Amino acid sequence: MTEATNAIPANLPLRNDLIGEEPYGAPQLDVPVCLNVNENPYAPDPAVCETIAKRVLEIAPTLNRYPDREHIALRQAFSDYLTRESGTHLDVDELWGANGSNEIMLQLFQAFGGPGRTALGADPTYSMYPEYARDTFTGWKLAHRNADFTLNVDKTIEAIHEVKPSMVLLTSPNNPTGTPLPMEDIERILAACETAEVAGAPEGVHPILVIDEAYVEFRKPGTPSAVCLIKDHPNLAVSRTMSKAFAFAGARVGYLAASKGIIDCVRIVRMPYHLSAVTQAAALAAFEHTDEQLSRVEHLRETREATAEWLKSQTYKGQPLEVAESGSNFLLFGGHFDDRDAIFDELLKRGVLIRVVGPDGWLRVCMGTDEEMEQFRNALAETLRIVESK
Repeated sequence: MTEATNAIPANLPLRNDLIGEEPYGAPQLDVPVCLNVNENPYAPDPAVCETIAKRVLEIAPTLNRYPDREHIALRQAFSDYLTRESGTHLDVDELWGANGSNEIMLQLFQAFGGPGRTALGADPTYSMYPEYARDTFTGWKLAHRNADFTLNVDKTIEAIHEVKPSMVLLTSPNNPTGTPLPMEDIERILAACETAEVAGAPEGVHPILVIDEAYVEFRKPGTPSAVCLIKDHPNLAVSRTMSKAFAFAGARVGYLAASKGIIDCVRIVRMPYHLSAVTQAAALAAFEHTDEQLSRVEHLRETREATAEWLKSQTYKGQPLEVAESGSNFLLFGGHFDDRDAIFDELLKRGVLIRVVGPDGWLRVCMGTDEEMEQFRNALAETLRIVESK
């Protein structure tokens, strides 16, 4: 697939702050091994596909009518899944769905951001957050992480009281580094948010904490999810997605777990009938096959750990590669690449697409099938020798 180019005529009244901006998106290239956008490499089982087709066929005659704008059945499915996956029961009115967790995040910015408001993140972090801020005229500030990419809790709390944000966004596991976020760190940030002021807001208004758990199913077994804190912390919002572990990226289904108050704030800004009847039917079908949909998660964890050990055994210009600790389905590696673009290009020549993202000196690869990972290892070993000799 060829990439579209921006060719916006100068006589169009594009917003001044958007002039020169490029659309977000990782390269979509037709190559044998795509390991750049953190997808689940395993297609849904045939039984899942059959149920999706059956569900969509059942609702097809109703497509002349608008769908359930409150998507109650799907919210109940989210509740049932979280009860099973995280051991936490949430009511239907504490859950909300959207077209991917990207739309969930945009709705949060629309509801809690805006002119005069600021959101606070901790870098390196997901590169879409500042774009949500830009698109909603929300200020964007950062508290820097530690050198090993763990959250610097003290600096983050200091920034909360200094910036007085309306939202604090933390990713667990972090993207692009994969770094786990310990529960005790979340609880310390929550405590700070529950007493901090929000600039320009009346007394008694406090920031919400948003935990982005897009990759949480890949965490080490036994690690709790932030959703277990929601009942006791009405200023906590947890964003999730079916795209990654659920092998459902093409369906575009994300969801939010939070207090009814936060959900009702988001409902104000949602577009009418934002979740199509087809999307709702497909998601309900996938939840009928939760075991099949999640069947590859453990293997992908094992692949991640094996790949991390292999990467650490590789060298570039005489130094072993660094690998960031990861609880996700991807690895940030390198640490001292002086020309990561050259490494990316050489891998691409060999049919392997990874991602140039994160701090300078690093590259990111998501976990593929066993065959894809073998091709990645072979290509990277060859590439490192070529680039370091230039």
